[in-house]
Amino acid sequence: MPPFTPKSALRWHVLLWLAYVGYVLLGDWLLFEPKPGGSTLTTKLWLQASFLTARMVAFYCCYLLVYPRWLHPGRLPRLALGLLGAVLLFAGTRALLEEALYPAVLGFRNYGAETTAWFYLLDNTYYAVLPLALSAMAWTTETTLRRERETRQLTAEKRAAEAAFLKTQINPHFLYNTLNMLFGRAYAADKELAGALLKLSELMRYMLRDTPDGRVDLQEEIDYLENFLALHRLRFSGRLNAELSVEGDPAGHRVAPLLLIPFVENAFKHGVLDDPAAPVRLHLRLQPGRVEFTATNRRHDYQTDATSGIGLGNLRRRLQLLYAGRHELQAGPDGAEFRAHLLLHDEAARVTPVPAALAAAHPLAPASVSA
Repeated sequence: MPPFTPKSALRWHVLLWLAYVGYVLLGDWLLFEPKPGGSTLTTKLWLQASFLTARMVAFYCCYLLVYPRWLHPGRLPRLALGLLGAVLLFAGTRALLEEALYPAVLGFRNYGAETTAWFYLLDNTYYAVLPLALSAMAWTTETTLRRERETRQLTAEKRAAEAAFLKTQINPHFLYNTLNMLFGRAYAADKELAGALLKLSELMRYMLRDTPDGRVDLQEEIDYLENFLALHRLRFSGRLNAELSVEGDPAGHRVAPLLLIPFVENAFKHGVLDDPAAPVRLHLRLQPGRVEFTATNRRHDYQTDATSGIGLGNLRRRLQLLYAGRHELQAGPDGAEFRAHLLLHDEAARVTPVPAALAAAHPLAPASVSA
């Protein structure tokens, strides 16, 4: 079976709509029987065109807006309102074409002048059910196929990452144990160096840690970021200007590991780090059921390479699989700065189990997001 892609989805949409139009036109042509005082074939085709337009409007309103946003557990009230809006849009499109435009331009209308608004709405609700149902079928089918494709891609990326790591022929646990040994020897001679080795050891331990559900306490992710910043402050000898602030209580929040570090790495790689007036700002805002992380940095005047890491695209796919319908991600230039903002809805009752391929998607190093 060929892989599902946006291009193939578009091709199927075009083919199916063409088949539907052909079916309607052929049926009208073969089955039309003119009656004295009745509508002509031309009139019927014009009405079919408006009916098809209204169905397409309702179909894509649900396909592009209603179902992606609200066809999820816990959002049924919003889904119901969205479907009601799609029905009203269906009826409004028909009314605009058949009861306003056609009388003015073509000299006929579909419903009689005595038709009440209540009857018009009920009648169009009946006809709107089919495009809404077909839209739900199309969206759920394509979403399932897309997620299967993304899972296969991430599995392949995981295998490639594991293969690349094995080529180093260095056991990560050996490195971790060696760092602990070096810490013991360095402590008596240079406490600052010993502290740096300890932080590096903590980073290694966090990256190698396995959890039953593939998630960690948010405080551990924060500790990882703080150790990461501390090592870079030693590296830049006091010239690093980066701030990490936490607003709210991390207790009770669990997230996928190494989810925030790609934004920090991106800011360090592409940002200006030695300007006290424009530090790298990392802000974590916590509320019950919500985790917001924002990374802002001033951009360089020159373009840096964007070849390292697995990229923003893979990070988006990882978020889509782990937090489908429960995350928002924006990343891009904001004037002279680059700003990345991630919002997670992490209610414990709605946590998606982490597939094994994703839990180990980053065996040693997290991804970089290219600005």
